[in-house]
Amino acid sequence: MKDFFVTLLIGIVAGAIDVLPMIKMKLDRHSIASAFVFYLILPFVILNIDLYGLAWWIKGGVTGLALALPVVILVSGEDKKSVPPMVVMSAVLGTGISAAGHFIL
Repeated sequence: MKDFFVTLLIGIVAGAIDVLPMIKMKLDRHSIASAFVFYLILPFVILNIDLYGLAWWIKGGVTGLALALPVVILVSGEDKKSVPPMVVMSAVLGTGISAAGHFIL
């Protein structure tokens, strides 16, 4: 049960890191909620997946980027400027989630 709450806390922190700039830029609430829920759920996937023996530090970035690709493709049709920050944040936060899970759990 402790692992569940620690994983949830990691997701809340990652979600907050991602949405704070979005709130500052005054993006719509659906985009903000979508990003927060994505990063709230992502630690549960990253910390419980085994990707062919990949090291923990690369597993998070790869998983975060792979799961963000559908949203990135959807957003690219409307706003091409948002794609690079989304790709970078998904890889960086995925790696950060993986690192937090590795060192905390």
